[in-house]
Amino acid sequence: MPRYFTEDHEWVDVEGDSATVGITDYAQGQLGDIVFVEVPEAGRMLSKGREAAVVESVKAASDVYAPATGEVMEGNAALADEPALVNTDPEGEGWFFRMTLSNPSELDALMDEAAYKDFCATL
Repeated sequence: MPRYFTEDHEWVDVEGDSATVGITDYAQGQLGDIVFVEVPEAGRMLSKGREAAVVESVKAASDVYAPATGEVMEGNAALADEPALVNTDPEGEGWFFRMTLSNPSELDALMDEAAYKDFCATL
């Protein structure tokens, strides 16, 4: 399953025309202890680069952006009761939402893991 990364520190796992989206370990480390997560509702249409979710930590609140255009299949309901999953497993159980991609080719502009590591090294 290919994984892509955005410059806004979202990760995207793709399987066919479906994608699972979350924030990277780098992002959760910058935010600190996560205290609240608002995920999008199923059926919501998302546009690439537009706000999709909100994450709040003891340090700051931040938007999570849609890496591509599509429809939300589900938000991660577990984050409502346990937002700290984003800290303990940001690139696994701490995922934010799953979506159906309207135009999978939009992902071509994103980074692979090696490019993302190089990008983070410049920050």
